[in-house]
Amino acid sequence: MIYSILDTDLYKFTTSYAYIKLFPYASGTFSFTDRDQTVCSDHFLAELKEAIDQMRRIALTGDELEYMTHTCRFLPRVYWEWLSSFRFQPEKVNVWLDEERHLHMEVTDYMYKVTLYEVPLLALVSEVRNRVMGHVPDLDKVVSRLVDKVSLSNRNHLSFSEFGTRRRFSFEVHDTVIGYLKQHALYCTGTSNCYFAMKYNMKPMGTHPHEWFMFHGAQFGYKHANYMALENWVNVYDGDLGTALSDTYTSDAFLSNLSRKQAKLFDGVRCDSGDEFEFTEKLIARYKEFGIDPTTKTIIFSNALNFPKALDIQQFCQGRIRCAFGIGTNLTNDTGFTPSNIVMKLTRCRMNNNQEWHECVKLSDDEGKHLGSSMEVKACLYELQLG
Repeated sequence: MIYSILDTDLYKFTTSYAYIKLFPYASGTFSFTDRDQTVCSDHFLAELKEAIDQMRRIALTGDELEYMTHTCRFLPRVYWEWLSSFRFQPEKVNVWLDEERHLHMEVTDYMYKVTLYEVPLLALVSEVRNRVMGHVPDLDKVVSRLVDKVSLSNRNHLSFSEFGTRRRFSFEVHDTVIGYLKQHALYCTGTSNCYFAMKYNMKPMGTHPHEWFMFHGAQFGYKHANYMALENWVNVYDGDLGTALSDTYTSDAFLSNLSRKQAKLFDGVRCDSGDEFEFTEKLIARYKEFGIDPTTKTIIFSNALNFPKALDIQQFCQGRIRCAFGIGTNLTNDTGFTPSNIVMKLTRCRMNNNQEWHECVKLSDDEGKHLGSSMEVKACLYELQLG
């Protein structure tokens, strides 16, 4: 079900390299959360463990190394040469069911390695769940559902990228979707999945994930997390990969911490939670405070989008600020079966083996989606004066 190490999001590699360059001794733990609290069977658990065990066979090929070296000028060849020696270690992935038969999964390693586990593990959980439950997709219907979406995009010049690896129905469905988009979607700007970008000659898309900010919050304090995370990103990428993620500690905290230099340097921001229209108004106002023309900047919207909602947002932004969209589950898991509502986030980290572990927290502009222990979430909210 995972055939290539490139079958993941681009920002896993960009973040991995940033850890190598700035924090090579840092370690972390990623933990799985099923927001639907699905009751799982022993058969599912056995199938999932077998699928995870198969990951040890995955290795970067010579063709993949050459492709990524020439496609991603912001990552040096030495990174891909290191990645060619990397192997997943299934024994590091701890998987179990609790007394209520809810799935738990954790993996701990150096940050530059452990970050690479998140997306493929989530994709495996989703696909194994569908297989064990006997969900068989009708690929013709999958394509038919795409027709109206792509037609809407083409008619309205709606630019979007495919962001659906982690919650896809299956590899086969994902492949079918990307193939159709490549052939018919005039305004599909690319895919976050590096394997399919290579296969279909599309642009790989992505910058950085929430974990980058969560790591900085745990190590340097929540008040400084957004500022330091962006500064360190610039230190690594020197202006490349210039879309800043805005909602790790709520967008209000992000906008208050955003400096004029960062606002000018970054091409725009990604909005991944909360009310998109309210956020747009606040961001435009912040740019104007800095004397920056908002029409020179871009918002990437990526929060559980479908195409009609994206069109509403585009019409709201028109003439005021540029916008584009990262659409995931609505593309890769629109099969008639209910998609999994799963995440895997950084839950603790330490700067080196001599330091103590620090818990990680993610706040959200969506109610009920804060991640972390209740005590640490309260401490974070208090430090940021959010309540």
